[in-house]
Amino acid sequence: MIRKALGHLISCKEATRLVSRGEDARLSFLQRALLRLHLAACAACARFEQQIRLLRMAMHRYRE
Repeated sequence: MIRKALGHLISCKEATRLVSRGEDARLSFLQRALLRLHLAACAACARFEQQIRLLRMAMHRYRE
């Protein structure tokens, strides 16, 4: 229950924004910590992060 409560310090909308932004720029320590807490508690956002990473890897491979 505590994990779920801590995971919602930021919204899903903010979490997906940070995931996307984190691919292009370094997030602050606080942003990274809040995002990690959210991803640990929210399966949907964790899947979104995995999908973004897979897309990024595919794009890098395609360019080679």
